[in-house]
Amino acid sequence: MAAINATANGGMGGGKTRIGCEIDFDADGKQVAWLKLPFSVHRSAYGHIAIPIACIRNGKGPTLLAMSGNHGDEYEGQIATTKLIRDLEPKDIKGRVIVLPAANFPAAMAGMRTSPIDQGNLNRTFPGDPDGTPTWMISHFIETELVSRADVILDLHSGGSSLLYIPSALVAVSKDKGRTRKLIALAEAFGAPVGYVNVGGGDRTSTGAAERAGKLRLGTELGGAGMVGIDAKKFAEDGIRRVMEHMGIAPKSKLTTAKPKTRMMDVGGDDYYCYAPDAGLFEPYADLGDMVKKGQKAGVVQFVDNPLRPPVPAYFQRDGMVLCKRVPGRVERGDCLFHLATDRD
Repeated sequence: MAAINATANGGMGGGKTRIGCEIDFDADGKQVAWLKLPFSVHRSAYGHIAIPIACIRNGKGPTLLAMSGNHGDEYEGQIATTKLIRDLEPKDIKGRVIVLPAANFPAAMAGMRTSPIDQGNLNRTFPGDPDGTPTWMISHFIETELVSRADVILDLHSGGSSLLYIPSALVAVSKDKGRTRKLIALAEAFGAPVGYVNVGGGDRTSTGAAERAGKLRLGTELGGAGMVGIDAKKFAEDGIRRVMEHMGIAPKSKLTTAKPKTRMMDVGGDDYYCYAPDAGLFEPYADLGDMVKKGQKAGVVQFVDNPLRPPVPAYFQRDGMVLCKRVPGRVERGDCLFHLATDRD
């Protein structure tokens, strides 16, 4: 096994990746292998964490990095990318598709948002650190070895265990208007019911990794609630194919020519979000897709341990459409209950 020898580009720890990879990204054909993240523990002194990865290539052309499992409890993308690895053959494309179906592998195997090894949230650790704990090592590898090779990064997320979304594709607004237009075109190409533009993805996320490399990054929020929704899963599968067609990697098909219209929206600052004002049992007054007004009650927190205590209301801070809602009924102060979106001009 020969580890890739690449110099870090902005990694916190600097230096080369310590994660081994047997894939030759420049070779034609279909390769499926496992990244080898060194992990010396009591039960396995010279062991490693094996993270699945695939590369399907047919000649020169654009490169798509399709990634899921950034958060381990977001399942729709993991199923779609796993099926893509089995189904996609070099003859089907012109260019290259790199697939990372369980990016934060320890989190994915535990069905958790964060890693059970180091509690790392992969999408808050970019650009990572080759000398850090596993989550930081993974984000460093993704940024320096995979994002650097891609033209488009498709990072498939959903609401996970605590949230449920209207299936959506999302991009972060850029200061470069031309870049923003390309990103919006990608979101529309994905074909989800909603496409939204977020005000900044943060430099610790895969959005930041893409921006540092000058690459385009498209995210999703596909369902959630700790389950695999049939419709959300199909949006993930079809959306990957539509992005490949949009990039010219795959030939146009009915998936693209007859795709549904995407409602383009904005998600802005803190006033788009509604948070629990106290700990208790949340009784919602709104649901996905509802149009709400500033000052409208979003629901109340009930106190079943003290029935005589009056409920505490939560209020929407602006007008908008309910794009996302909390799933578990029990809340702590500061938990996100809803977030809104507004139609884009």
